[in-house]
Amino acid sequence: MQTVAITGANRGIGLEFARYYQSQGAKVYALCRSSNAELESLGVNVITGAEVTTDQGLDVIAQGLAGAELDILICNAGILRDEQLGSLNIETIKQQFEVNTLAPLLIVERLESQLKSGAKVAMITSRMGSIEDNTSGGRYGYRMSKAALNAASKSLSHDLRLNNVSVGIYHPGYVQTDMVGGRGDISADVAATRIANLIAQLSLQNTGVFYHSNGQQLPW
Repeated sequence: MQTVAITGANRGIGLEFARYYQSQGAKVYALCRSSNAELESLGVNVITGAEVTTDQGLDVIAQGLAGAELDILICNAGILRDEQLGSLNIETIKQQFEVNTLAPLLIVERLESQLKSGAKVAMITSRMGSIEDNTSGGRYGYRMSKAALNAASKSLSHDLRLNNVSVGIYHPGYVQTDMVGGRGDISADVAATRIANLIAQLSLQNTGVFYHSNGQQLPW
């Protein structure tokens, strides 16, 4: 039986990851700030109070997963804000770095000793973090925080290789979630299933590669 931990698991793609891995017979730890009826109905191990930007929240995660040997760690929690040139909001830019970049890195560091040999870390990023793919500008905080997450994930792919742990870097697609006001061209369950299939194919041979959930390799 696989053991899977997922951050931001109370809604959107995170909830669908929890649903998917539960259906596959995995032992699922669903980490979130607060739970809800839909998550509770899955029968997974729900850990609330997992505020990824605070030391207390990181302690909650570490305590909730104490003793667990992880096969898959999915760093999914993220936020999207909108800053445009001429109306930059430094506070929202900082918030996005804290949630989207620093939190996943700190979580991996906290849980490194619990990643089994052969384990897999999945970083849920965005193609908006691709510098080459940026054709429209704007979204400064989100773009920068996801580009920084990609850089951190690439470094992790080298450092964790020593422990026989591989790192996947995944853009889910334009997904119909609350983050984008329900807009999008694929559902959260489709995105989660696609990424779960990519995680299944993840190994030291393709660790540290930036993928679209459809399997396309994306440019940095």
